[in-house]
Amino acid sequence: MLSAISWTAVYFVVWWTTLFAVLPFGARGQAEDAEIAPGTEPGAPSRARMGRLFLITTAVSAVVFAGLYLVITRNLFGLDDIPFLPRFERVS
Repeated sequence: MLSAISWTAVYFVVWWTTLFAVLPFGARGQAEDAEIAPGTEPGAPSRARMGRLFLITTAVSAVVFAGLYLVITRNLFGLDDIPFLPRFERVS
């Protein structure tokens, strides 16, 4: 069984991966808004809205983590359930 520290590390990895999936949601570049600040890349976001992105990331990652937690702790799915993997016999 995994410890609380291990589950925290798993949640952190899920959260960080989800953040990169959520980052492009609603992003508009400075070139799209026709307000390019001097010295910046035209593709840089005009408004980052990081607080909103962090809240969305936390909600989505909590759902993903809950599903992952259930699958791991309840043994709902295992490697033997993947049809294209070879079957190995246990050695006593």
